[in-house]
Amino acid sequence: MTLLVVGVSHLSAPLPILESVALDEQRRHALETALHGTDHIEEVVVLSTCNRTELYVEAATFHGALEALTGGLSALTGVGRSTLRDHLYIHYDDRAVEHAFTVAAGLDSMAVGETQILGQLRAALARAQDRGHVGPALNVLLQQSLRVGKRIHTDTAIDAVSHSLVEAGLAVAEDMFGTVDGLRTLVIGAGGMGALAATTAQRQGALVTVTNRTLDRAQRLAARVDGTARPVDELDKALAEADVVIASTGAMGAVVTLPQAVDAQVARAGRPQLYVDLALPHDVATEVDALTGVRRLGLDELGSALAATTLSPAVDQARGIVVAEVEQFLAARAGDAVGPTVTALRDHAAGVVSAELVRLWRRTPDLSDAQRAEVDRTVHRIVDKLLHTPTTRVRELAGAGESVSYAAALSDLFDLPGPTHRAGTRETLIAADVPDRQPGAWS
Repeated sequence: MTLLVVGVSHLSAPLPILESVALDEQRRHALETALHGTDHIEEVVVLSTCNRTELYVEAATFHGALEALTGGLSALTGVGRSTLRDHLYIHYDDRAVEHAFTVAAGLDSMAVGETQILGQLRAALARAQDRGHVGPALNVLLQQSLRVGKRIHTDTAIDAVSHSLVEAGLAVAEDMFGTVDGLRTLVIGAGGMGALAATTAQRQGALVTVTNRTLDRAQRLAARVDGTARPVDELDKALAEADVVIASTGAMGAVVTLPQAVDAQVARAGRPQLYVDLALPHDVATEVDALTGVRRLGLDELGSALAATTLSPAVDQARGIVVAEVEQFLAARAGDAVGPTVTALRDHAAGVVSAELVRLWRRTPDLSDAQRAEVDRTVHRIVDKLLHTPTTRVRELAGAGESVSYAAALSDLFDLPGPTHRAGTRETLIAADVPDRQPGAWS
């Protein structure tokens, strides 16, 4: 089995490609279901956010799983395999663990250190668990990833330096209007990002209006930020009244079209207006940016504004925590991997001792129960002492990454039942299955 991560993110692909492979809930479910049914994939979780679309897999075969993943994603999104290969990254085993921890920590996000990814990852895992697409391997990996992400926000000052995409957009609003305080701000969408946008804008003094496809959700969010709610059929009026529009709906098409933005500008008599588009695919037509007096910020522009946060000492500290957590996770995983060998060795020894004692009792019928008990204890004590060093040593070597050959040797020397561990070594996998290219790259 191999842990495998295949994905496209803002670091590997331009925004149009990211938009093309973005998956809504229905398509995430369809992709997971299709992949989980193959011979090559034991477990699968699909994570799709405004920064990335990633597939986390416990693979039975490397190449078979890779073919299924790329083929499934291509068929579902309509993006050709050759185009995908230009932008996909691939991480397996140790690198897959490191990537999962880095993503959960927000260190791979456009807004470095952001916390929304924790909720998105938790939700993706919960959905996959409910559908039976996750087993022990991905459960352990992603649960530990969530723990690492939470630890980083607790143990470092990354929250103080990780400016969110919303804050980056409001910083531009401050430049345009002189202040955010008192600005009429329309938030389109009442999901997780919409809630973040509304609370951030309200905290900076903006007058918030929320609109959403479901009015009840808009009303609940508006009540939390002392704002007002508008039904979605009043969107055109709300656009005309807003100085700043922050959109994040998760819709698969534009929510604010060019004609709507033009009508809003006519109603505003040309007063300046800022659109902050946090959605993937985009909610606001890109042509809106060409209107006089109007500025549109998409994820590309917002990401550029946040690039400097990667230089923070808190980010370096967070990365150090990820490195340490990865080492501990891999050591524990290696120890678990040799567990069956240790168990098999002790079971084998117990069977030998039991058989020999039975033969001894037949040859010495005159021994008392007390004498037999003493012989039994002595023999088991000797065996325990003989096994102590090899079983302890194999676990120590597991933590140091040297367990595979030792575990295989124990299996061979003691003729233990079941397959030897040599077939599952990382070296064998790399030699047999992995193309001749750097781990994580696809060219």
